[in-house]
Amino acid sequence: MKNIKKYILLVVTLTFLVSCQEEDKSFGDIIAPDNLVIEAEIQGQDGSNPYGDGTGIVIFSARANNAISYKFIFSDGTSQNSPLGVFQKRFAQPGINVYDVTVVASGKGGVATNKTISVEVRSDFSDDEAIQLLTDGTSKDWYWSASEPGHLGVGPNSTDETQNYFGFWYQAAPWEKAASPDSSCLYDNVLTFTKDGDMLKYELDNGGNTFFNTAFEGVVGGSAGSDMCYNYDVSGVKIVTLSPSESVVSMNPNAATQTRGTVMTFSDNGFMGYYIGQNSYEILSLTANRMVVRAIMGNDPGLAWYHTFTTTRPVQNPTTDYTNLVWSDEFDVDGAPDATKWGYDLGAGGWGNQEAQNYTNSATNSVVSNGNLVITAINSGGNYTSARLKSENKFEFTYGKVEVRAKLPVGGGTWPAIWMLGANYDQAGFAWPACGEIDIMEHKGNVPNVIHGTLHYPGNSGGNGNGNTTTITGASTEFHIYKTIWSPTSIQIFVDDVLFHSVPNSNAVPFNHDFFLILNVAMGGTFGGAIDPSFTQSSMEVDYVRVYQ
Repeated sequence: MKNIKKYILLVVTLTFLVSCQEEDKSFGDIIAPDNLVIEAEIQGQDGSNPYGDGTGIVIFSARANNAISYKFIFSDGTSQNSPLGVFQKRFAQPGINVYDVTVVASGKGGVATNKTISVEVRSDFSDDEAIQLLTDGTSKDWYWSASEPGHLGVGPNSTDETQNYFGFWYQAAPWEKAASPDSSCLYDNVLTFTKDGDMLKYELDNGGNTFFNTAFEGVVGGSAGSDMCYNYDVSGVKIVTLSPSESVVSMNPNAATQTRGTVMTFSDNGFMGYYIGQNSYEILSLTANRMVVRAIMGNDPGLAWYHTFTTTRPVQNPTTDYTNLVWSDEFDVDGAPDATKWGYDLGAGGWGNQEAQNYTNSATNSVVSNGNLVITAINSGGNYTSARLKSENKFEFTYGKVEVRAKLPVGGGTWPAIWMLGANYDQAGFAWPACGEIDIMEHKGNVPNVIHGTLHYPGNSGGNGNGNTTTITGASTEFHIYKTIWSPTSIQIFVDDVLFHSVPNSNAVPFNHDFFLILNVAMGGTFGGAIDPSFTQSSMEVDYVRVYQ
């Protein structure tokens, strides 16, 4: 039967807030939008199909006097801004379901009017197997399959069936994007899919660094003219809706072997790690541990990008490890730290970080007790003291594995660090950051349990360090192992043997000469932030420091 489109005009009592205001000098008269009307066209609705044709598609139109923009908010957890008040929505919950739709009409100066309607829609599409594979029925993490050729690719979005289902024009080599610090953030992505009742949810954790296609760097004010990483917030849970594919691939004679035929659409502009201005991805293939998706370039419908993911985090140069213990301190003799292994930095202010503490060699700030090195930051009437121990001129080394088992201090403003500095920092031409710095662990007491791992070197100094974060539990109540594996080909940073940051090593970066170890607790400064006025004292406890080569 031929489907006949039918418009449903739903007029609901308008509720709005009227505020008496004087004329605003910037906006003129501030008037709340009124006479908000919402129209809903359910695709394929007719006398025989009162809830539509099963596609779940509804086209919404909204209009109101004095409105300059509209936002649609749906009871399935998604929302969409629409300056023109028109939006096509596909409801994906299988069966016949009632959805509430709230439209917020905004006027000058931010005043708004809203109205809620309900639509009853049928959706025949489902892919329960895809949800199970994505989540294992609960939650599952996915990673870029960086060690696989073609894990990132691009090709034509055309009807040419010999080219339109894979990266015909370009396929990235294994770990290609790790070759440059400007793009290595891509491989730090963790994509988590979660089954929550009838909803499929998604969250992207990329440590705050997003890999942008150059065509979209204007979103963050960039002008590099090449793909690169920018600081860009992607936090927040997105709702994922599944729908049938209508792509050119689905029309190919061999479509059954080239695409799963399911499209994932992420709410609130969610995306899968590489920013290409797109939030819909066609699943080409999906197993319990591997996924390939296809997405159309957001500003160029002639381009299709391909992403490959795996459930096992790839490790670059996985055979590199060091097992011969060459130096350690187990802190098993009470008293002052071993003077043959540790010296002190003394004085105030840190190294240009505007820190509040004065570093001392007093036993009140650093002491070995009960099998642990205890470094304590103390507030004495607004004057802060602490300690910074270093192995400079006592133990310096090139390449190896460093393991430090530690429990971190607590309190706003505390800034504990386990790190290494290039031993040539005091030589002409090698002043920081040219000497290189490897931060194995940094922690902000103001942001508990978030561990930072960062490399600093020319072009990546200060707040522009090449780093990533990971969140653990009990950083200040339990001991954790903070580790780096530093080789001629990479610097990898771990917590409890879980890799969360990796940077390629080469002659282009200053990580191929001797470094020494540093342990300290700073207060405040450019990284530690505001100090809690009620802070009295807190300690970093170190169980051991071990270096293997």
